[in-house]
Amino acid sequence: MKKFEIYTDGACKGNPGEAAIGVVINCDGKCVGEISKPIGEATNNIAEYSALVFGLQELLVLRADDVNVYTDSELVYKQVIGAYKIKNAKLKFLNDQVKSLARGFKSFKISHVPREKNKDADRLASEALKETKEKQTDMVASLFEYSEEESPSSKG
Repeated sequence: MKKFEIYTDGACKGNPGEAAIGVVINCDGKCVGEISKPIGEATNNIAEYSALVFGLQELLVLRADDVNVYTDSELVYKQVIGAYKIKNAKLKFLNDQVKSLARGFKSFKISHVPREKNKDADRLASEALKETKEKQTDMVASLFEYSEEESPSSKG
């Protein structure tokens, strides 16, 4: 039986704003994978849910049997266990995805942890968010870089 644990986190620059996810995948106490990627513009709650969805999808690919999820999002945790109602349609959709993916495992458990226990997933989400910001800055800068031959005024 393959026992896995994942730590998930979402990050946002603004709310809504540019968002990213971080996921740490452990098997038998050893890190066997990480996910760190931007997801475009989203709210923090959508980023948190998206990290969980991506992590569960990866665990299905890895053929995990027994899954323990750790999140520092009280909202995601409480909604997944059914303690909080879900009023937002986008969050309801993501919650349905989580529940559907969870049925693919023999055992599924989700736990709420303090941020201090979720530092690696937080770091991955923050790194992806930082990369997004750097790429945007590079794209804007490249729009204004012309060589003499490319400059429209040099064709005169």
